Amino acid sequence: MSHSPAPADLVLRGARVHTVDPALPEAQALAVRDGKIVWLGADADADAWTGPGTEVLDAGGKLVLPGFIDAHNHVRLGSDDACVQLAGADTLDEIHDRIRAWRGAHPGAAWIEAEAFDYSAIPGGRMPTAADLDPVTGDTPAFVLSYDVHTAWLNTAALRRLGIDKDRTSLPFGEAATDPGTGEPTGFVKDFAVKGLSRDGHRALQQLGVPWASADRQYGRLAKSLDDAIRFGITTVVEPQNSLDDLALYERARSEGRLRSRIVAALFHPRGTTDADLDDFAAAAERHADDRLRVGPLKLYIDDVVEPRTAALLEPYAGCGHHRGETFYPPEEFADLLAKLDARGFQCFVHATGDRGIRTVLDAVEHARTANGERDARHQVVHVECLDPADTARFAALGVVACMQPRHCAPEVAGPGKDWAENVGTDRWHKAWPMRSLHESGAVLAFSSDWNVAEMDPMVGIYTAVTRRPLDGGEAWMPGETVDVETAVHGYTMGSAYANFIEHERGSLSIGKAADFVVLSRDILRAAPEDIPGTVAETVVVGGKVEHRA
Repeated sequence: MSHSPAPADLVLRGARVHTVDPALPEAQALAVRDGKIVWLGADADADAWTGPGTEVLDAGGKLVLPGFIDAHNHVRLGSDDACVQLAGADTLDEIHDRIRAWRGAHPGAAWIEAEAFDYSAIPGGRMPTAADLDPVTGDTPAFVLSYDVHTAWLNTAALRRLGIDKDRTSLPFGEAATDPGTGEPTGFVKDFAVKGLSRDGHRALQQLGVPWASADRQYGRLAKSLDDAIRFGITTVVEPQNSLDDLALYERARSEGRLRSRIVAALFHPRGTTDADLDDFAAAAERHADDRLRVGPLKLYIDDVVEPRTAALLEPYAGCGHHRGETFYPPEEFADLLAKLDARGFQCFVHATGDRGIRTVLDAVEHARTANGERDARHQVVHVECLDPADTARFAALGVVACMQPRHCAPEVAGPGKDWAENVGTDRWHKAWPMRSLHESGAVLAFSSDWNVAEMDPMVGIYTAVTRRPLDGGEAWMPGETVDVETAVHGYTMGSAYANFIEHERGSLSIGKAADFVVLSRDILRAAPEDIPGTVAETVVVGGKVEHRA
């Protein structure tokens, strides 16, 4: 006599479930109890799991995927409604127009703050200056962040307010560029991502009265980004760069019911981090270790970014003579640092965009394995924008995860005519975001958005990984490095789960794993690639609870 199972809390039926689990690739239905998947199978057998108290979701034949895991998403930085929005402003005149319009609407503002300026909007391939801002900002201090949040642009009034002059250019929140002739600060501030987003840098900006840095503005950005994440079907967010001060923001979001996605929060390890800091990091990881908020990995930088020519390249930048960028640490020092962190059991996320930066990180991982013995460390190279082919096979060989953001390689972002492509030069275009080469070499790909540097929507990332075309169609750039849709989906699910040591609990729809899944408005596995953008997460379930309905 066969026993009927006890009724489930939730049953999904009428679905085309793509499980991302090779043991059972497809199903029509699944059952959930206590937040976990207890059964997958055919619609005909779903009734056995359905009782009077069971919530039943009928997918109406739609595609169901595991909830997306965005392996690099700055939800805490987010986008800020109080800022002038400069995304898409591709000339200095357009930037001026937008600032003018904002000032007209906010006549009494004490600061003008703006975000997402594009380097290529500044004429002649140069970096912006205070003189470019002064005509439209007057005596009101202006603080403008680049789209990648790696640099800041200040007007003369802000230079004065923040105490920046020729004798004070090394700041807690960045390095002020200076005029080679006069030594005076130009208004352009480099290394903002490394210094300005650090604990000390953020505190300095708060003390100087920059409204953007206030706790309330930070929380507003986080809450809005978390709402976006669940709406896009992102059930786990990896926030790659936090200080211990920032963890209170997640606790607040949780207590206010805004933390509907799960969070993995990495802690920022800037230069100067002490052994006592590492003890504090380890203690924070023990305090925050549940399935909603997990703290633990460390974020480091080895180089900066290609657009302002601050990434570390093996050969000089195109048209630049000798300049090939710098690493933030001499290679030997970085190798010793990584070995020390590895010996303490820390997983490291290392920002590396240039081919020399990436090689420096791989060399450091190799050194750590020699010094400490092999372990399942899953250190990540984050971005992998310009990879020398000689280093491709080293990812799999060293167990290093390639945490990549497909949208960054779209032609309208980095391709011909854009600062990225022009700065590396056509001879190195074959090194640009080599997703297929890495995948075929056996490397684990973890895909992500890098919000708010790019759109958070996984559909945008998947489309770009599959086509390397602009969002509105047009010519592909370096199409030999595209991947197929299943590989892209894997990168946003199991790849990112593996990258964060959560592959046994998330990343696929398998018995015993968390019931985190998304019902999509269109079957992206069978749709024409150009139809992937615009696909909507109609129902988003986290731990067996419906958290979003479109």
